[in-house]
Amino acid sequence: MKLLFGTGNQAKLSVMRSRLETIGIELIGLNDLKAEGKSIPEVLENGNTPLENAKLKAYAYYEAFHMPVFSCDSGLYFDNVPDEVQPGVHVRNVKGKHLSDEEMQEYYCGIARQYGNLVARYHNAICFIMDENHIYEAMDPSLYSEKFILTDKPHSAIRKKGFPLDSMSIDMKTNKYYYDLEEGELEQFAVEDGVLQFFKGVLGL
Repeated sequence: MKLLFGTGNQAKLSVMRSRLETIGIELIGLNDLKAEGKSIPEVLENGNTPLENAKLKAYAYYEAFHMPVFSCDSGLYFDNVPDEVQPGVHVRNVKGKHLSDEEMQEYYCGIARQYGNLVARYHNAICFIMDENHIYEAMDPSLYSEKFILTDKPHSAIRKKGFPLDSMSIDMKTNKYYYDLEEGELEQFAVEDGVLQFFKGVLGL
């Protein structure tokens, strides 16, 4: 099955592609369509939850391209900060500004210095539109990440474009940076098993 993954983030596309090809799903991204000369609609992600934003994107891309599409969205939540500091769905957008990878690191390092190492978790959501009569969505704990520590001391050697917070993330079980875990383990944090299980359930696999 060939699906459009509604993202322009090549790092996310690469990780998701390698995860879903295990069940026979071939992914293309928005940049692939752009390379074909197609116009990509801008989607205002003004939802209050990851699921609302995932639906906004999926519906917009389905209307534009009339092909099976899914979109994901995430919110970042900390255990030990006040509500007004919670990023939620606005992980990259702070006070009306869209942050670059470097700006994200600087901003979240500042929060971690202020409140101490942050106990963090991603709440993830997905909306999949196969056609007008088959629309599936989910946002439940099976899609949430494991809890991890976000530290104010990024990994000294490794950065990965598109995932600026990974170099600040520490596995709570081993107390190791994500980038120091065994090969292949990091992708299990970037793409939750719940996404794979979601498609297995929807497609009857």
